[in-house]
Amino acid sequence: MHAPGCPAGFSAKIEPVVNPFSFEIEARQGEARAAVLMTPHGAVETPCFMPVGTRATVKTLSPRDLAEAGAGVILANAYHLYFRPGVETVAAMGGLHRFMSWEGPILTDSGGFQVFSLGETARIRGDGVEFRSLYDGSAHFFTPEMATAVQERLGADIIMCFDECPPAAVDRGYLRQAVLRTAEWAGRCRRAQAREDQLLMGIVQGGTDLDLRRESAERTIELGFGGYALGGLSVGEERAAMLETMRFTAGLLPAEKPRYFMGLGDPAGILEAIAAGIDMFDCVLPTRVARNGRAFTSDGSLNLRNAVHALQDGPLEPGCRCYACQSFSRAYLRHLITQKEILGLQLLSLHNVTFLVDLTRRARQAIVAGRFNDFLRDAPVAYR
Repeated sequence: MHAPGCPAGFSAKIEPVVNPFSFEIEARQGEARAAVLMTPHGAVETPCFMPVGTRATVKTLSPRDLAEAGAGVILANAYHLYFRPGVETVAAMGGLHRFMSWEGPILTDSGGFQVFSLGETARIRGDGVEFRSLYDGSAHFFTPEMATAVQERLGADIIMCFDECPPAAVDRGYLRQAVLRTAEWAGRCRRAQAREDQLLMGIVQGGTDLDLRRESAERTIELGFGGYALGGLSVGEERAAMLETMRFTAGLLPAEKPRYFMGLGDPAGILEAIAAGIDMFDCVLPTRVARNGRAFTSDGSLNLRNAVHALQDGPLEPGCRCYACQSFSRAYLRHLITQKEILGLQLLSLHNVTFLVDLTRRARQAIVAGRFNDFLRDAPVAYR
């Protein structure tokens, strides 16, 4: 018997195991906290930045690169893997960890953001969403039950509810419908979950409307998830409104559960979120800007295409432990970027990922040492 909304070949009948998850807060300073999230594939120290490997790969970086960068968790996306190479292929190869040769924890996004980003090609029908594949234009139908089953077959440690992520510009009436639909779908994901060795996280929506954020949080929390995510931010709203909404929503979420800001990857925003009590962050930004020849530094984003770097012998970031900074000059990296050498994209991506991983690691150390406020005060202007 297939789970509701699941196509043939997707089974939710998997024998449960003892819950291997725990979340222990080790230190607090204000709202900021340092914690350890235990998963079946190891412990995750938070706050942490999680590199995005949408199609089971972080662009240009190997699992060994990510391990050396200190990444504790990496992401993959159920929507994209459903189409290519297909969930059955990943399952036949032993699940995502074995398929991509990553021994640490993995989080999969349900695909809700991708489905609804397709605009008018995505239509809510009955108990799910009808849309056309961005790969070949073929018609497909996703339900919360199916999104859950897909993620169970992929085998990630942390999985996400299927939600509706509306754009920033929608009117309040539609936004509230999205909040209600997200809560309904969260309940269906919760009921469909068949594996106890995966942590299912609920998602709070509501745009920058604080009343709707509260309603969404209350409806989601009452379902009793293992963790909670802030969705629907960093999608085009004003930054000040995003930060206000983030701080407000973080204060509504259970203190004893991990909190995850979906899609946040700029240094200043990450520090603001840590100060608000959020534990986990992901974004494609570090690898995306690397492909455009940009590097994160304490002085802000560095454009290596600029001629000023042509004769600079120093590293991207003095003191950075990444292979790019330890081994190569800005002049050489600029040469690679201007000549469109793949090595340049790899080295900049490695640096940017390491930069954000180290930023959250140093913030954690400051919280544990009781000096997080000093850490924020002394952070470079580019972080603020």
